Amino acid sequence: MKVIRRRLGVEPTGKAVCVSGLAVEARIARAAGFTVVVGAGDRERTAALAQAAAMDTDCLVSFGIAGGLAPELEAGTIVVSGQVVSEGYHWAIEPSARQQLSRFARSIGAVEGLVLGASTFLATQIEKKQAWAATDALSVDLESDIVARIATTLGIPFIVLRSIADTAQRDLPPAALFRLTTGGKPDFSSIVAAVLRRPVQLAGMIGLARETAIALAALIGPARALHSLVTTV
Repeated sequence: MKVIRRRLGVEPTGKAVCVSGLAVEARIARAAGFTVVVGAGDRERTAALAQAAAMDTDCLVSFGIAGGLAPELEAGTIVVSGQVVSEGYHWAIEPSARQQLSRFARSIGAVEGLVLGASTFLATQIEKKQAWAATDALSVDLESDIVARIATTLGIPFIVLRSIADTAQRDLPPAALFRLTTGGKPDFSSIVAAVLRRPVQLAGMIGLARETAIALAALIGPARALHSLVTTV
């Protein structure tokens, strides 16, 4: 984005780095042309990787799937944002850049609004409802506040591009909350063992897998469009 990247009076280099939690998110971003770092759900690791990447980029992008907080958002809804809230903090890109981001959101059929960066999963409908009432954020993920904080500290812009996977009406089964491998992949043996211990989770896991697949597929086109936007001088 010309407006975003030139606000510090520095010529753009055309670089933008995506920060994701999952290997599958990273594959989509890389296919679109982005450099990607994968935090694998570890916030300290994510911060360290994002900090290092931010030293050699114009823009940080929080990219991937997210939990829905606004009750009307369906699986696969794309959320675009230049504003992130988290535990008393509110980060925002400058108004002129937000206007350009709004035009981009409209061009890809995305919704735009606040995004919540959380330190832990919001796993239940009750937790999501409470977070939505407290913040008015559209979605929640584990990376956006880290991206926003680091970018703002370094004086570069940030963008959130997320797709709703688990909606506000879905409780996450306990088996879905296992830690990822360092490469950002699910530990399938742990997941299977958890489901076998509590088979009642199976229906919820199938539903979550279906919505996640919808969300990931919905990211492909917007990722390409965003790469075209941020690398256009």
